[in-house]
Amino acid sequence: MTGTQRIFGCGTALATPFTADGAVDEAALRALVEWQIAEGVHFLVPCGSTGEAATLTAAEHRRVVEITVDTARGRVPVMAGAGANDTKRAVAMSREMQAAGATHLLHVSPAYNKPPQRGIIEHFKAVADATPLPVIVYNVPGRTGSNIEARTTLALAQVPHIAGVKEASGNLGQIQDILRERPPHFAVLSGDDSLTLAVMAAGGDGIISVISNATPKLMAQLVERARAGDFAAARALHERLGPWMHAAFIESNPLPVKAALAMMGRARNVLRLPLVPLLPANEEAVRAALAAAGALP
Repeated sequence: MTGTQRIFGCGTALATPFTADGAVDEAALRALVEWQIAEGVHFLVPCGSTGEAATLTAAEHRRVVEITVDTARGRVPVMAGAGANDTKRAVAMSREMQAAGATHLLHVSPAYNKPPQRGIIEHFKAVADATPLPVIVYNVPGRTGSNIEARTTLALAQVPHIAGVKEASGNLGQIQDILRERPPHFAVLSGDDSLTLAVMAAGGDGIISVISNATPKLMAQLVERARAGDFAAARALHERLGPWMHAAFIESNPLPVKAALAMMGRARNVLRLPLVPLLPANEEAVRAALAAAGALP
């Protein structure tokens, strides 16, 4: 899945388990990674927004990636979150993640600064020059405050080492524009669980998924069925997962998924401020959605 081959499949945007006192829970993280691989996910994405990377120290960030790499043992690619809104810091983080053993890098478009499209291009060129690792561009306007336009993504697709995009704009027209003109090596991954089926029907390559933290086998199967062209089976899986796709975003990610993992006994429901645990009133929706998917009795 490296080099000229597009990365594809269901990649889990891993939650970072914490101990009761708020430290990284290394044992729970190893167990989560092992279970994800056993359930059939195609790659792992530590230290993204689902992993609460914004509140990890630099040492914790590296340690989470090292643990993921060590536990995976080469069985699946590890796409490490390395984004920053300071290009120099993003370059430094890229090199740190390479040293930690990552196979790919996920770089979010600079948040808060709101650079123009030409600034986004220069940022990603600098990042791509920093290491030989394939870089996946992450477009999530709802968090960054700016959109990476289709023409900008297609310009970046011509830059050496830029290997794909995680598209979480929610704009299917924009995603289709990218798919129509992308070069063969360039992966287009959905950044929204609920749009996975639509993006893959349009020719996309998979999903970087939040909900697969709790339902890895079903999301992996959904992507596999869609890749095989069996859209009836993919649609049935999408419908089965529909309540969980909704409940997983009933409050800000990763509040619901942390609650879900706690219900499943896979991680404590501990988050770092300014994130707080899911409202008790919303826990029943998460529990019911997991039960509908078969993830809870």
